Amino acid sequence: MSTETLQSPASARPAADLKLAQLLESTRLERCPFPIPSSWFFVDFSENLKVGEVRNIKLFDQEWVLFRGESGKVGVSDPYCPHLGAHLGHGGTVCGDNIRCPFHHWEYDAEGWCKNVPYGRGAPAITKVRPILRTLPTQERYGQIWAWFHPLAEPPTWDLPHIPCMEDPGWVGDQRGNWQASTAVQEIVENSVDVAHLKFLHGAAGVPPINVEYEKHMQRFDLGGGYIVGQTWGAGAVGTVTFTQEGVSATLFSYTQPITRELTKMNMSFRHKDYPEGSKELYIARKLIDHMVHEAENETSAGFESVDMVIWNNKKYRHKPLLCDGDGPIFQFREWFRQFYVADAEVMAKI
Repeated sequence: MSTETLQSPASARPAADLKLAQLLESTRLERCPFPIPSSWFFVDFSENLKVGEVRNIKLFDQEWVLFRGESGKVGVSDPYCPHLGAHLGHGGTVCGDNIRCPFHHWEYDAEGWCKNVPYGRGAPAITKVRPILRTLPTQERYGQIWAWFHPLAEPPTWDLPHIPCMEDPGWVGDQRGNWQASTAVQEIVENSVDVAHLKFLHGAAGVPPINVEYEKHMQRFDLGGGYIVGQTWGAGAVGTVTFTQEGVSATLFSYTQPITRELTKMNMSFRHKDYPEGSKELYIARKLIDHMVHEAENETSAGFESVDMVIWNNKKYRHKPLLCDGDGPIFQFREWFRQFYVADAEVMAKI
């Protein structure tokens, strides 16, 4: 006697199975489906750009020209002259506070206005009406140069915040670090609310409780009941993480740079209050910073630059991840972060 095995048609499969099959279809995933977000972003340290210097830089998935005028004013401009397309960063010079094109010596200020055409009857009439060279709004804060990026060239909607560890007297520390990751800014900032990975990737003793608050362009989070307190402004461009132990605090100041859609440079400065040499407070502050950069003796967890990089450099983004209740407020974070993208139905559907 034979027994036949009946096959259920695909249409009879539970809807949940079909959804799971779609979720696990990794060939449909993209590594970085995000556009460049709108935000203030770090460009360089102020000390690195001398008066009269002109430099080519790569940021926001394109090339720009960075220059400092004779008064000290900084400009970040599109590299190609609106006149005939010469590259301002190859042979261009600073004249006063303007960038001067090497081809015909047209001059542009840091806001993109044409300030001089040294021949003929002068500049075209449109140059009296509006700027003709695209430039980015800039600020110098924290000993650094910052630029506002918006894909449609809209003006800033918020200002850079006051960062006590970088601007108030009584803070010290010159330790800096930077790393490049083959990922988007959003993926890096999402780590701040992914509490479970702290235990399983970084070797923390457990999965810490987290409290997160969102207000406009700001994110605040508290991990482990106050041991780690962090703030983020904008699209992850400005952030602080403060570790506190026995009343002593040390702060990590982070400032990311989207080089391209799939390449992000992370920069960090490590600071603590100026405690007396030989004091218990100074010892604790230095140990906290050692912990942040994973340079303490007998540190059992691998450095962030190795373990996180392995993940970021090789993962794909799931816009509908399969989460459990211990994963942290990832969906809440993503909803908040969407405000930094210019609306595009096709792109936004993926993030």
